Amino acid sequence: MNVRDRIDPAHRASTWGELQDGAFDVLVIGGGVTGAGVALDAATRGLRTALVEMRDFASGTSSRSSKLFHGGLRYLEQLNFTLVREALHERELMLTRLAPHLVRPVPFLYPLKGRVWERPYVGAGLALYDALAGRSSVPRHRHLSRTGARALCPALRPDALVGALQYYDAQADDARHTLTVARTAAHYGAVVRSSTRVEGLVRDGGRVVGAELRDVETGARATVRASVVVNCTGVWTDDVQELADTRGRFRVRASKGVHLVVPRDRINSETGLILRTETSVLFVIPWGNQWLVGTTDTDWNLDKAHPAASRSDIDYILSQVNSVLTTPLTHDDILGVYAGLRPLLSGESEATSQLSREHAVARPLPGLVSVAGGKYTTYRVMARDAVDAAVRDLDRPVAPSVTHRTPILGAEGYEALSNSLESLAAEWSLPTWRLRRLLDRYGSLVAEVLEPTREDASLREPLDGADEYLRAEIRYAVTHEGALHLDDVLTRRTRISIEVADRGVGASSGVAALVAPLLGWDEATTTAEVQAYADRVRAERESQTHTEDLDADAVRRAAADPRTLHGDGQPRG
Repeated sequence: MNVRDRIDPAHRASTWGELQDGAFDVLVIGGGVTGAGVALDAATRGLRTALVEMRDFASGTSSRSSKLFHGGLRYLEQLNFTLVREALHERELMLTRLAPHLVRPVPFLYPLKGRVWERPYVGAGLALYDALAGRSSVPRHRHLSRTGARALCPALRPDALVGALQYYDAQADDARHTLTVARTAAHYGAVVRSSTRVEGLVRDGGRVVGAELRDVETGARATVRASVVVNCTGVWTDDVQELADTRGRFRVRASKGVHLVVPRDRINSETGLILRTETSVLFVIPWGNQWLVGTTDTDWNLDKAHPAASRSDIDYILSQVNSVLTTPLTHDDILGVYAGLRPLLSGESEATSQLSREHAVARPLPGLVSVAGGKYTTYRVMARDAVDAAVRDLDRPVAPSVTHRTPILGAEGYEALSNSLESLAAEWSLPTWRLRRLLDRYGSLVAEVLEPTREDASLREPLDGADEYLRAEIRYAVTHEGALHLDDVLTRRTRISIEVADRGVGASSGVAALVAPLLGWDEATTTAEVQAYADRVRAERESQTHTEDLDADAVRRAAADPRTLHGDGQPRG
């Protein structure tokens, strides 16, 4: 295995030196899925590439999506056939070649309400959806009677439908997928670093030639030189463009999407649901032992780093889904809530639900490329187009993109290991269901995760307070996946923060004890991390009691960012 795959504290120290000393072809700003995709695309073309993220990988939009790889049925109604076809092609690539360990099919039921034209209308749309997908690994849609639909989803009220159609899309853990794309970029030679903030862009003769960086953990500063800088910062796109004293060729508008997480037994169904609402659609998505229910689609003009759900958001989602359920969901059923911001291209419409989900690539200045808009599903296409634009600033021929045939880490060998599940489970002394879950999170990297359990069998034990996860996974989050803080582990390397009723507070001390020796935390730092996490959970819960959006300054004040704490708990940098 390439040692660069292992993003650990030692890797972090070495990459700071590489950023200071090296001259790069491409510097990517932003560690979401688009930035990770750009870094992978550039690195696999043979370009000297660096990726910097001011917080944690996928800490923005890319950990707070609906967690779907889908074409987007509603875009057919907007006659955006190109976007749907492109997204469905990417869905198939992920399912069959690039990330079969992370992306898998998921069924959805579309209830029909009784209008005479609805079945032929929706049926024609789904037939077109299947046709645009071409030869696909997922089943085609099918028509169901009311009896057949309720056999799959007994939770549906009899009067909520006269029949239904079932179709398939795909889903993935977005944060884990993004992180794995970033690790794959590192595997192919990219310098990949989180907690590294761009403080300014360096210009020479009207051209962008690099960036001024600050290590958020230590306060150290450095200048990195690059032939071209690619701005992949999503809802922060305009902020980065302003660092170059340019307005840019497009503006980005933030739309807030909120999702609820509820226990699987609260909705009796073997399939997901898609419900039409007045403004958009609502998904009920299978998620392990839970359901994800969402989303909203509203303007957000407050702090982009801390989008928060309001009571109105939660009430809206509950009212929409309860309109079809025999047993309504209540606030007491909610395990978790998360809010994310979609970076939509501004200008097409006043309603965020009508803004285009296509992406745009611009070169506002020589040496600076910005990419924004788009859907999570089409991140690879966005990355390819951004690097194609960046190549104009290089003085040599560059190979075309190869990411359409470059599997991400863990994909190679995944199917073979899946076929040997029972023997693999016996080798590691774990139940087969546990090994299945690990394979679907780490793919063929699963041996890396479990190797330390040969010397320390306690790492094979479930985590107190979140027993779906093994203690070994917590350790791996630091030793190989670049987690620097408690929030990184509980919110993105795992999804404990949304999957257990206390949002991970009960598990936080145990997790901190596991990672403290690996990260060099002293007792004061460990205590500060646990307290900061508890304060963040409390602040987010508080925001969910307010009818209107709560300015996230209040959330930020209530929960100190652990990236700005010394071991003594004092602010720094």
